[in-house]
Amino acid sequence: MDSNLIIAIKAALFAGNEILQVYNTEDFEIKIKSDNSPLTIADKRAHKIIEDHLLKTNIPILSEEGKNIPFTDRSKWENYWLVDPLDGTKEFIKRNGEFTVNIALIQNGTPILGVIYVPVTKDLYFSTQDTGAFKTINIDFESNFSDMNNLIQSSFKLPFFIENENYTVVGSRSHMNSETEEFISKLKEKYGNLEFISKGSSLKICMVAEGIANIYPRFAPTMEWDTGAGHAIALGAGCTVTQTDEKTPVVYNKEDLLNPWFIVKR
Repeated sequence: MDSNLIIAIKAALFAGNEILQVYNTEDFEIKIKSDNSPLTIADKRAHKIIEDHLLKTNIPILSEEGKNIPFTDRSKWENYWLVDPLDGTKEFIKRNGEFTVNIALIQNGTPILGVIYVPVTKDLYFSTQDTGAFKTINIDFESNFSDMNNLIQSSFKLPFFIENENYTVVGSRSHMNSETEEFISKLKEKYGNLEFISKGSSLKICMVAEGIANIYPRFAPTMEWDTGAGHAIALGAGCTVTQTDEKTPVVYNKEDLLNPWFIVKR
């Protein structure tokens, strides 16, 4: 597991550097995919770098930018990498810094390893079932770490915020809908004063894992690669990731890669 985690972290760091090369140029081309979501050259370059690293593990890869693998093939996978090379492309295009590189290792439908890297802030989140979840600050592709013990010693164990003055909800900048508003209204009735934080990409899940937020309700579409890495980090930090009944786990490698609505909670 340690060797897979090191490979995944290095893949994310090098992909993050490549993304920043594009991000820091004045103009970059934007294409619209078949589902009307945006795609940039940064997505493609990050995908290639991550794929080159992960191929060393001989574990199959399912990436947003290489997702057309038949379910008849995927259904035979016990373990596989689930990758979003650039989560938050809209945030990338807006240049607000709230985009991430997401890499998860899925075993029998459950995330057992997760890596999320934030290129602009140089924050790294990682988790395995054995180690728990951690956050490393100010790390990039030039950083040296020889083994996981070395990296863990220079990282913060999650969660590191435990008590919030107000019950805190984190949500999407662009997916507030009536179902979410109704859910938040019920939370207000239960907890009184609420604080609501808007955030992009998988950083919302990371905020619950850190303890900055108490809950992240997502009553809008997401794909499996959007959540796999964050799911692993949330589990490593002692959080739950369930469907809206707050009981049924979110699972992966379904025939339809669209996630159900879900709630991340600590």
